[in-house]
Amino acid sequence: MKITVLDGYTENPGDLSWNWLEKCGECTVYDRTPAELIAERTKDCDIIITNKTPLRKPLLETLPELKYIGLLSTGYNIVDWEYCKERGIPVCNIPSYSTNAVAQLVFALILEHTNAVALHSQSVHCGEWAACKDFCYQKAPLTELDGKTIGIIGFGKIGKAVAKIAEAFGMTVLASTNHPSDFGNVIFCDRDELLAKSDFVSIHCPLTPETDKMVNAEFLGKMKSSAILINTSRGQVVDEPALADALKNGVIAGAGLDVLSEEPARADNPLTKLENCFITPHIAWAAFETRERLMKICRENVEAFLAGKPLNCVY
Repeated sequence: MKITVLDGYTENPGDLSWNWLEKCGECTVYDRTPAELIAERTKDCDIIITNKTPLRKPLLETLPELKYIGLLSTGYNIVDWEYCKERGIPVCNIPSYSTNAVAQLVFALILEHTNAVALHSQSVHCGEWAACKDFCYQKAPLTELDGKTIGIIGFGKIGKAVAKIAEAFGMTVLASTNHPSDFGNVIFCDRDELLAKSDFVSIHCPLTPETDKMVNAEFLGKMKSSAILINTSRGQVVDEPALADALKNGVIAGAGLDVLSEEPARADNPLTKLENCFITPHIAWAAFETRERLMKICRENVEAFLAGKPLNCVY
């Protein structure tokens, strides 16, 4: 077996091991693969493992030996899986590995808005506390989560994990989903009601034609002017120019994003210039424990394929 990992660095920057994969065949692991080298590096491969390096039909048609594609992610839009289905090539993803980690980052972003930890810590390190006449001071308004309302759009495993944490904070939880079901004290309602009542709106839906740029000017205009938008799902769910305008003009109070429509971020993305928009570089999945879990599932997927029983095939 000839095996190639096209972009292994973000999954394993050096604190995990690919040794298990090397035991499966002749293996080459690349930190990253630019577009012009994809064809060369996948030539004659039996197994390709990729995270964000695209594998489209024109390339796949030139790979007669290809037998399996393993993803280092849950999303699989970077692979032409319909063509793979026609050829009988399993495309296997990594489901449900980052649920708790993503929910944790949702509240890291929320708490940065409500407690301004980084702002206050920086001010202390700059000497402001040492020069203060009082024993404490506030650089920004501080807010309790208890009694506030969070609206969750999309109520799969991550949405449910966010709801559990929110309830522990004493928050009222609203949810908008096509598949409502009893879950704690969650109140299910339509999207407009959720937007009108929520102090925080957290997006947890997949990217589909229906959700592409779902968070647009109309959507944002239905939110409270004091509300905070959180997006840890897919960057394309948000109309970024519309969000930038809403943040500049006080339509909503702030945002917390872990994803953007183009990654890495473009230097001219207007959201990166706004102080009321906290942005992290797609790190919700990047905790060591989360990546370790991902690697374990990737290994199970490959081993299951080699045993003739593919797991987590996306079609």
